[in-house]
Amino acid sequence: MKKILLMITMVMFSYMATSQVIEAEKDLRKQKKDTIEGWKMSGVFGVNFAQTSLTNWAAGGQNSIALNGFFSYNADYYKGKSVWTNSLDMGYGLLRQGKETGFMKTDDKIDLLSKYGRQAFKDFYYAVMFNFKTQMAPGYNYPNDSVKISDWLAPAYAVAAIGLDYKPNKYFSAFLAPFTGKLTYVGNQQLADLGAFGVDKAEFDNNGVLVKKGIRTKYEFGGYVRLIYSRNNFEHALLKNVSFTTKLDLFSNYLHNPQNVDINWETLISLKVNKYITVTINNNMIYDDDITIYIDKDNDGVIDAQGPRLQIKNILGVGFAYKF
Repeated sequence: MKKILLMITMVMFSYMATSQVIEAEKDLRKQKKDTIEGWKMSGVFGVNFAQTSLTNWAAGGQNSIALNGFFSYNADYYKGKSVWTNSLDMGYGLLRQGKETGFMKTDDKIDLLSKYGRQAFKDFYYAVMFNFKTQMAPGYNYPNDSVKISDWLAPAYAVAAIGLDYKPNKYFSAFLAPFTGKLTYVGNQQLADLGAFGVDKAEFDNNGVLVKKGIRTKYEFGGYVRLIYSRNNFEHALLKNVSFTTKLDLFSNYLHNPQNVDINWETLISLKVNKYITVTINNNMIYDDDITIYIDKDNDGVIDAQGPRLQIKNILGVGFAYKF
């Protein structure tokens, strides 16, 4: 399954990169002439809201309120052969169904990326990268809101990498880093004791007495690949109001099961209706062999370990968006 998924994604990225060559050559020439050294900053902020209200509705159903917000900011610095790119992506969403239940979290992320590159030759740059990911609030095994399965800085991921960045045009980037350190941190000790997110769990003796607490940190060393394709200036009439960004992260731990590649693939499509109204489609797929998925299969409050699974999150929203 992982090999097939990896092959499909690599073919897709190769197609997108090569399909832009002719058009990108002209754009790249213009970019080299028109690029002004210094800082270039841009961002987007958006809020999506949905509500369902039912009164004496014979067909049945539940009242619901959904709210989702996102924020993305880019700050890039250009000088001579040096390029320093920085981005911050944040998202948070809540959902409430019925009068008896409280709000449930549907989205929660903080993704900070910083990458410095210096041109080596033509479209290749020597580069160093730092990436930090975490979340803002606790997560529960809904509808059971008494079983916490995540928390602030639980998990938190930090990646530092040194490698070569291939940038044939301003839309596509392929960063290959054979020397990469990855840190997983679980700030909640209770979750660390359970071995959540791949850290070493707590140890107990035969009488159930705690012998050793769970380790909150996990260190990995391996190879890392990050592919990005992002564009918001399509020339085709049907795509003029479309913004498209897709990011694929691949990591192989040299020290333990290097054949089990961690995959994080995120795609964001934005369709502009008018100056402020936008439709957004966000898809995120994650596979990490070290993360065990826990599910209450019988809805009896007992959480059963299911082993690693492909994690999928889809968010469709219509609402306000503002670019700056």
